[in-house]
Amino acid sequence: MKHPLTLIALLLLLSGCMTAAVMAGSTQTNTSGSNTAIEGGYTSTATTTYQSGSSSNSTTTNNSTSNVRSAPPSAGAPSYNSMTQDVCAVGVSLGVQTFGIGISGGKHVIDKNCERLKLARILNDFGMKVAAVAILCQDERVFESMIQAGTPCPIDGKIGKDAEALWSKYDHERPDYDTYIKRMEDRRITDEEMQAKITAELEAMDKAQEIADKKKENAEKMKEWKHPR
Repeated sequence: MKHPLTLIALLLLLSGCMTAAVMAGSTQTNTSGSNTAIEGGYTSTATTTYQSGSSSNSTTTNNSTSNVRSAPPSAGAPSYNSMTQDVCAVGVSLGVQTFGIGISGGKHVIDKNCERLKLARILNDFGMKVAAVAILCQDERVFESMIQAGTPCPIDGKIGKDAEALWSKYDHERPDYDTYIKRMEDRRITDEEMQAKITAELEAMDKAQEIADKKKENAEKMKEWKHPR
């Protein structure tokens, strides 16, 4: 009988401990904006305050524009070549290409200076030296150089001084007529400026001489006044 009593006493003791454990539990109270927890005989409070009417807006706008055009095809200008080296023709070509249309073309251009040299060479080979010089004189640079050298270009079968007289009479036939007229006008202006300068210097000398004569005359008068005879 001793053991059942001991068992009953042990059960009563365990029951009291469980009741005490339940009574020593924790209490937690939740309120909007506040959280309060109470455990083991102390108080801990954590408060979070939210501002009334606060808001957060985020707007993202992406614009993308793509404009792709294909590159236009290149225009190919035709190739123009002379068929032989003994010609005075030069081939030129041009091509233009856009998105809608392409145009190209070419032609031959005659080199007048090349022709003149070839003709002068042939005439000289035939013994026609004056004719060879005459055709070279169609170039204004050759014409001017011949004038500067004192050997005017031939005209109407005349050479030398006779040719120079005819060129002066019919100067509008000169290949360098425009350059010649401009040069003559510049020379005329220069001559007039030089003549005006010389005239001004002579007038200044005359004025100075007149002043000197006047001073001399006044000096003679003063001498006569101081020493009358």
